[in-house]
Amino acid sequence: MNPIYDKLQRCFVAVREKTDFEPKVALVLGSGLGAYGGHIEIEDILDYREIEGFPVSTVSGHAGRFIFGYVGQVPVVCMQGRVHYYEGYEMSDVVLPIRLMKMMGADTLVLTNAAGGIRQGFRGGSLMLITGQIASFVPSPLRGPNIEEFGVRFPDMGQIYDLDLQRTAKRAAMKFDIDLKEGIYIQLPGPQYESPQEIAMCRTLGADAVGMSTACEAIAARHMQMRVLGISCITNMASGITPFTLSHEEVQRTADHVAEQFEALITEIILTIKDERFL
Repeated sequence: MNPIYDKLQRCFVAVREKTDFEPKVALVLGSGLGAYGGHIEIEDILDYREIEGFPVSTVSGHAGRFIFGYVGQVPVVCMQGRVHYYEGYEMSDVVLPIRLMKMMGADTLVLTNAAGGIRQGFRGGSLMLITGQIASFVPSPLRGPNIEEFGVRFPDMGQIYDLDLQRTAKRAAMKFDIDLKEGIYIQLPGPQYESPQEIAMCRTLGADAVGMSTACEAIAARHMQMRVLGISCITNMASGITPFTLSHEEVQRTADHVAEQFEALITEIILTIKDERFL
């Protein structure tokens, strides 16, 4: 037995002992969306600590629990708080929640995050649709023996972020008159913010926004043939773009400021996913 898959199976059994809810959409709530549970008709709540062996977030503002319920008629599971590689977890643990939500029944994954803006024209409070990613600076979540139950040894990553879901997101943004930017997301290890020289490197590589999550989760999801949508909240301009000092408090303030708009966008996307028969 693959030890990573064995651990997943134990987590799955622990979840099923608490709830038999079967989601179709999985949603990872980044900074600024922690209160999104208020938009859900809640069926069950499961604290991560109730799942044996499950990684627990140590970051302020991440509640650390699954919420099961409905957005409209769409059955969803929401992660209120993700775990990060910089917290000291193995990458297999960082993506364990994504794999677990797939095992629960979710076949569509909506990833959200707080990110630093690199491209000119971005500002704190902008929302960016992720059209592609760079994950070369963190270990691959597929490293080690392949989990054949999830996917092939060498999965294609030619189109990580689903084009139909991107079109759905853009239509939802138009409905609410949201200026939804588009761009490439790069994941760096953290937890320190990047130096101006590292941001210059990221710009040279073609990145428009930088963060410490998401890309590894998207890889794990695509390995399992999940449809993936990603949206970043640009909470600050990256180091060297402006003369201001970066802080987690600034990230949280900006994310909270645009939370209502972000929540409306996510809700419309999920409702439209049902109407367009993605499920």
